[in-house]
Amino acid sequence: MSSESTLPPEWEDDERMNFLFSDFKENREVNTTDWDSKMDFWTSLIVQNCRRRGTVCVNLQDLNDTFRRKGNLPLGLGTVIQSMARCGRTQRESEFAANIDSGWLSWGVGLLLVKPLKWTFSTLLGRSPIALEASFVVIELVKEKAAELLAVYRSSPLASRTLLSFQELCTLASHVCVDESTLCMALLQLQREKQVVVALQDGEKIVKFSQPGQNRISPVSDVDMGIYQLQRSEKMLEGKVEALGQESEKCREEAKVCLRQGKKSQALRCLRSRKRVEKRADRLHAQLETVKGILDRIAHSQTDKLVVQAYQAGVAALQVSLKDVTVERAESLVDQIQELCDNQEEVSQALCGGGLNPDVDTDELEEELESLLRDSELVGPSILPDVPTHPFSPATEPCVLGDNLLSSLPSVPQNHFNITDEELDTELSRLTLTESGMISTTKILEPAQ
Repeated sequence: MSSESTLPPEWEDDERMNFLFSDFKENREVNTTDWDSKMDFWTSLIVQNCRRRGTVCVNLQDLNDTFRRKGNLPLGLGTVIQSMARCGRTQRESEFAANIDSGWLSWGVGLLLVKPLKWTFSTLLGRSPIALEASFVVIELVKEKAAELLAVYRSSPLASRTLLSFQELCTLASHVCVDESTLCMALLQLQREKQVVVALQDGEKIVKFSQPGQNRISPVSDVDMGIYQLQRSEKMLEGKVEALGQESEKCREEAKVCLRQGKKSQALRCLRSRKRVEKRADRLHAQLETVKGILDRIAHSQTDKLVVQAYQAGVAALQVSLKDVTVERAESLVDQIQELCDNQEEVSQALCGGGLNPDVDTDELEEELESLLRDSELVGPSILPDVPTHPFSPATEPCVLGDNLLSSLPSVPQNHFNITDEELDTELSRLTLTESGMISTTKILEPAQ
């Protein structure tokens, strides 16, 4: 291979590679593990090699040259291609194209095809040898390349154009498709996916791409071809106007040179030629503006068409959604909703007790509450004593209540009493309780002698 970094690790193992380079057994059932291991190895390696090179087609001759190792060729690559075809991973190039478009030969110039032989897919089911030059398309790679080509077109300045010439597309996709064969295979895959239509117009291959939002591409119509002709005319006129501008500038420079050389008459001829070139350029520029104006109108008409289609779809949707809705029915529903709301309000008032005392006026209740507050403010200060404003001094300024209580009590005896328990009981019975406290009777206890 051209790059050693793309080779698998087994490539340096002689024993392993001798096994992989050997041919497959006639019967897979003899050793299923070895058969499958060898098949998986070569299948993966073939796909990786094609992806690295940017191609989507393989043939046995190229594979033998690519995987040659120490002068030896892999003996089982034909069996690998047959197995990939049976699994649907590859398909003969001619069948791949013929299954998509019966007219592929009319525009598929550049395909690496050989003359069609009496060869069918059933041949792959047997052990018939595969021709070295027979080309096969790797299906997963051609799908990847088709998606990449479509993305390149839609991200390019040419995306505003529905139709492109094959040469314009080749230039646009030069960094995606390594050759014309790869581009044709990618276009055929896009045609299978209903994203591209390829047609011939006066011997020229025309490619029509689907626009974003379209599920499938429509055939090339007369309107499409008219737009394509206008776009070609625009491009041609732009080229001519640019060329005339360069010619006019050249005449001007020649006139300067003639003046410096003193050739006045030749300078005048150069200026006259410059004027004629400018007049032609002005006419072509006017034609170019006309073509651009027509293309702008067509673009606006396409936009208007899409808007009209959107309006039509919206009207149809409204008609379906409002099919059973009438003004009378809507008014009836509104009345029913209002009635239900009124009933709900009445039920809420009843539950809140609003109908228990209908004769009680809220304003009267509030007036009565304010009257009670005023009365409480008047009575409150007469019951409670004034808050003292000076420090309490019981030693020097006893309160009145304390004086009365102390004066009602008997004097503290200064001597020891010599009295019996009977005398105490008699004295206690004589005591009486008055509002001012306990006072003694007329008899005063005498200290015991």
